Order: sequence, then C-alpha cells, then structure tokens
Amino acid sequence: MKKYILALSFLISYAVAAREVRSLDNSWEFALTEATIDELDGVEGWRTVDVPHDWSIEGEFDRSNPTGQGGGYLPAGTGWYRKTIKADYKADERLLLEFDGVMACSSVYVNGKLAGYRPNGYVGFTYDITDLVTPGKEALIAVRVDNSVQPASRWYTGSGINRHVRLVSKNACHITMNSAFAYYNEGKVDIRTTVANMAKSSTKVSLRYILKDADGKTVASGNSPASQIEAGLQNEMSGSIDIKNPHLWSIDDPYLYTLEISVMDGRRELDKETVTTGLRTIRFDNEKGFFLNGQNIKMYGVCLHSDAGAFGTAVPASVWEYRLQQLRKLGVNAVRMAHNPADPVLMDLCDRMGFLVMAESFDTWNTPKNHAEKGYNLFFDEWWEQDTRAMVEQARNHPSVVIYSVGNEIRDNLDTPEGFDKYRKQQERIHSLDRTRPVTMALFRPNSSGVYRNGFAEMMDVVGQNYRVDELKAYHEAHPEKAIIGTENTHDIQSWLMLRDDPSLCGQFLWAGIDYLGESTWPQVVWNTALLDITGGVKPTGLQRASWWLKEPMVAFARHSDNNGAGPLVSDWTPADMDTYDQAVIEVYSNCQEVELLINGESQGRKSMPSNASPALFNVNFNPGKIEVVGYNQGAEAARHAAVTAGEPADIRIEKTGGHEGTGFDDVEILSVQIVDKDGNVCPNYDCKLELDISGAELLAVDNADILAHETSHKSAVFNTYQGRMTAYVRCEKEADMKILITPSREQATVWYTPGHEKWQ
Repeated sequence: MKKYILALSFLISYAVAAREVRSLDNSWEFALTEATIDELDGVEGWRTVDVPHDWSIEGEFDRSNPTGQGGGYLPAGTGWYRKTIKADYKADERLLLEFDGVMACSSVYVNGKLAGYRPNGYVGFTYDITDLVTPGKEALIAVRVDNSVQPASRWYTGSGINRHVRLVSKNACHITMNSAFAYYNEGKVDIRTTVANMAKSSTKVSLRYILKDADGKTVASGNSPASQIEAGLQNEMSGSIDIKNPHLWSIDDPYLYTLEISVMDGRRELDKETVTTGLRTIRFDNEKGFFLNGQNIKMYGVCLHSDAGAFGTAVPASVWEYRLQQLRKLGVNAVRMAHNPADPVLMDLCDRMGFLVMAESFDTWNTPKNHAEKGYNLFFDEWWEQDTRAMVEQARNHPSVVIYSVGNEIRDNLDTPEGFDKYRKQQERIHSLDRTRPVTMALFRPNSSGVYRNGFAEMMDVVGQNYRVDELKAYHEAHPEKAIIGTENTHDIQSWLMLRDDPSLCGQFLWAGIDYLGESTWPQVVWNTALLDITGGVKPTGLQRASWWLKEPMVAFARHSDNNGAGPLVSDWTPADMDTYDQAVIEVYSNCQEVELLINGESQGRKSMPSNASPALFNVNFNPGKIEVVGYNQGAEAARHAAVTAGEPADIRIEKTGGHEGTGFDDVEILSVQIVDKDGNVCPNYDCKLELDISGAELLAVDNADILAHETSHKSAVFNTYQGRMTAYVRCEKEADMKILITPSREQATVWYTPGHEKWQ
C-alpha cells in the first residue's frame, strides 16, 4: 500500500497545467455600421456569421466603390462583430484573446473597454483580457473593423475577421504567444522561449523539452537552466536537446516533429506549448545558389496573394490545399507570400506539402503607391517594428520558410542615409528574432534607384530583384560575393533560361501563381497572368512552365484560338467558328527529347524540342476529331496527351476535383460543373446561366475563370459558366446524401448528382 501511495503522490506532483484553447470562430453577430461602441445596442440588422468571414466578397462589384481597381471594385466600409463568451478561468490564470488577423484597423473591446487596436490586417495579435472580465461571468467581445479609408491596397484584401480567433486560459506564468522558437543546429535542436510571469510574486521556473516524431514517439528530451522571473516581467529562456539521425524535412519528404515545451515549477507543470516544426539546413551560396540539407536545388517559385476568388480572403484550408496541389503538378516548389504575412493555415500547408517559402512583411514603407495611397504608408513609422516581430514570430517555426523579405518595390528614396537606415533597422530586427534565415527585399528598378551603385545592395543578406534579370546578372558579375534571387519574374523564356543556366541564381518567383481579385481596370476585376486561373484550372502558361520545371516526362499542347495564329492560346480542339478556322498554329510543350503531333491518328510530324526552351511549333490544317501529342525519350514513348473536338451540348457533368467532406470551416468539397456533349467532352464555346439547388449540403460559393465575372455575387446559387465550366464549393457531412439539382436557363433540363456515384439519376 505504501508503494501505491508513493506512486500516486509522484503522479500528482507532475499534474498537467490546464491550458485551455477554445475556438471562437462560431456564431458572431455582425452588422455593417459606423456606430460607436456605446451605440451598438441601438443598431439594427445584426446577422449571425461564423469567422473567418470576409464581408466584401459578399457584396456587389461596382466601379464606383472606393476600393477601385486595387480592391476589385468590391465594397469596403466599417463593420462590427460581437459575441458573448463565458470567462472560464482560475484565479491563478490569465485569459487571452488570440486573433490570426483582422482586415483592417481593428479595435477590440471587452465589456465596452478597449483591449487593443491593430491597423495591419495581416498580422496576428493577442490581448490579455483578464482584468476586463469577471471569472465565471459572461463577457461581451466586440470588434470594430474599419476598412473604409480607401484606396488602401493595390490588390484585394477583403474586410472583416478573416482569420481564426481563439480564447486561451493559461497559468499566470506562461509561454507568450509565438515566442517558442526551435531550430536545428548540427545534431541538436536549439530552443528559445519567452516566459511571462503575471503572478503577484516572483517565480523560479525551468523549461522541459520533449521532441516527438510523426508517430508521437519521444525521440529526444532535455531541460533548460532555471530562471527567476520577477512579478509582472518576462524572461527569454533557452536550451537545447541532442538528436541523433534526425529525419530531415525536405521538398520531397516534408517530415514534421512536434516539440512540447513545459514551464516547470519544480515538479509542477505550469504551462505547456506544443510546436510543430521540421529539421533541416539551408544555405544561400554566392556561387552555386540555394542548398537544402546540403543538396543544391533551384527554387521554382510563384507569388501568391491572400484571396481565393469566390472566398475572398476568408479561405478554408482545403481550398488552399487544392490550389497548392495544382501548382505542384506544374513543378512549383516555392511560394512568395506577396506582399504581406500569410495566414498561418497556408503556412502550415506549405510545411506539410513541402513548399519553400519567402515570408514578406510590407508592400510600402513611407511612400505610397498608385491605387493604394491610403495604405500601410499611413502606419509604417509607428507599427513597422511590432508588425515585423509578429511576422517573424509567426513564421520562424515553419521549416518551409527559408528567407524573409522586408519590402516589395519600395518607393522610398533608397539613395539617402534615411533609406539605408530604414532597411538596416528592419534587417537587424529580424536577425535579433531569427538568425537562421537571411533577409532580402524585392528591389525596384535598382539601376535607376541607385542601389546597385551606392552600396545599398551590399547590406542585404541576399540580393533580390523584381524583373529585369539582365540587371541582376550584371550586378552579380560586379559583386560575385553576393547571393542573388529573383523575387518576382515574368513567364518569359529569357527569365527561365537565366535560372536554368546560371548556377548562382537561387531561384525565381513568377508573377503570379494564381489569378487573383483586384489590380485590374474595369470591366476586368481579376488579374489574369498566372499559371492557374482563379478557380485553380491550369492555363497554357502553366503547361509551358510544367515542361520546364517537372522532372517526370510530360507533354501538352495549346493552340491559338483564332485562325492562322491569331488570338490567345487555348488548350482544346474545339474552335469557336469551325467555318473560318482552317489553319491551326499549335505550340507543344514537353520536357522530352522529341514530340510528335497526330490528328485523327495521322502523324503531322515529329520534332526535337528546341534547346532554348521554346515550344515545338506546328502549323497544320484543322480537322475535327482527336488531336494527340506524344513525347519520346531515346526513341521510346514517354508521355501522351489528347483532346477531342466537342459536339453540341447534351448534358451537365459534375466532377469532384479536390477538397474533402466535413462540417468545419476548413472542410470544403470542390466540384467542377461542366457542360458536355453526348460523349462527355467539355463544350468550351457554350456558356449559360446555371442554378444550383442543393440538398444534404451547404453551397458556400461559386466561381468561374472569367476575368469579367462581376454581374453576379459569388455567394449566389445562380452563376454563369465560362468556357463550358464553373466551380461550386460545398460543405457536407461525411456519408451525407448530397444531391445537386442543376437547372440550365436554356433547356430547363434537370440532372442529379450524388458524390461517389458515377451514374446520373
């Protein structure tokens, strides 16, 4: 009996602190109003919404909206969110509100008192609300979101609490938000953590570290030295643990560990933070480019904005996952978060899916840009340091993040001591928070701005430049000691050849990876020079890029849509006017040695792929039927792609292209709705308005690839197809009996679709 009593005492002494994290995403009241906090009770028109929520994407496109071309002509304004919570926490605990981001200029009130203000809509923040609530009592959280000062951005930002929110209760002596930092260092994991002591007396604590593999098995552990923390203060504590034969994170094998960091008061655990991270080494070499785990690789990157078309900037994880999967199919292995700190959800996906990341802070410093004159330039002086800290602390545990950027095409005068000082301070601030990654910025016309002559570029850890690859190459020839990277590039062959042929160039980031809302002149509302359209469909530019970046054999084609080489490129074999289309100019993209073009089984010729990366060109007579392109290596077939001329529209087909079932915010099924002929071929020249009537599921949004699609809200159940297609985003429970009734406006025919069943009912 004595043994059992001793064992029980031992277990009690290791009792786990009850840190509790509660999602606050569900059931907020929302209203568009300019009322003050004292006037909210008199406001009418409240409706219930879940967050993340973007109210701008719910609105109508209107060229008179003050967001203008930057914001895609969608509405902005001032809105309020409010929610009643129960302040459940113990006497020795603190209660905190954590926001992953609110767009923009947010003021958070608790029981009518201001808890804090944050103008930047892209950074996460935490407010300690312990002194504003009563334990065990209800408390009213109210969030004012002011996105009315426009134009504030050169691209679409959305409006609202567009990222996740949490309520956290934890011990008065605890690890502060995002302060835990673990990084791999030559056979060990070094750890830095900030511990705050909000208790009334000083406390002596140590940190306990437990590293677990992907299966949850402990592979290493250790402790930090003890530290005395005075009441009301915080200490940065550090330690390390040895790890033998670590499973390194890489692009092809994105292996992740979890690190448990516990604040220990003797045997008593006061608080515990669990950090997901990956172990890897990086190096930017001035002669040979980028190295990951000692392997020399090129960054085949794209720039991404924070919206996802029909979802605006409140983007479910499954939608981002689908988009990243589509990019990976083209050989993309890196993402630049342009031009702001990214949603943590997207960063987590890059970790899990093996994408390298350039994390970026600002699009402007003090000097504004066209169509964003009332943007971050109004807040830079007061907020740059706090926002830089927020970006780094949120990013630094992500193994995907390999480099930071502090600015994109900054228009401040960088040929002055003040310009030097602004950059130097930001770089030094990042180094103080994370010395494991270099810092760059996307230089804008460096020859004309003088930064390649005045010594500015020499301050940078890695020199980054947008476009004008010949200037970057010339700079490196003059300064071979500097590592270089293309921070933003066009889709042209010249830029690709420099990356392919110059070993010193670490990588490039194309503008852009996916079409996005805004930065367009009415009636266009979408920027559309990307590899993927706004629904995630692959464009001809994406097919060409795949021929340059993919390792596995591929072949594809695109033709000029109009006769004899006129018109934009399309990747179908169904001309809009078959009476006048008789001469087809075809581009064939492939990473194979040779390609062959066949029409209705008859060869139109076999050609070697040009060494200068250009496509193989075929000028052939158009004949309806089947077109095929075949790729050969060493004379043997290695890849094949085909398309068929579509006939008259005869049916409507729905295919699940991505996502997954579930009822959470991040659970979305992505359905491609297609107008097809009797043989199931998509009819790219037939479009009509479709109405979707869904049972057993929730229709979240609809979209198509049309850059002029601004006549109907993305939240409407009635939407136009474009080039024979549209995309529907739905949410349903697993095993739900979901059915979709589709009514075309012309035929008034109806069809039924049940996921998992090929047969139409």
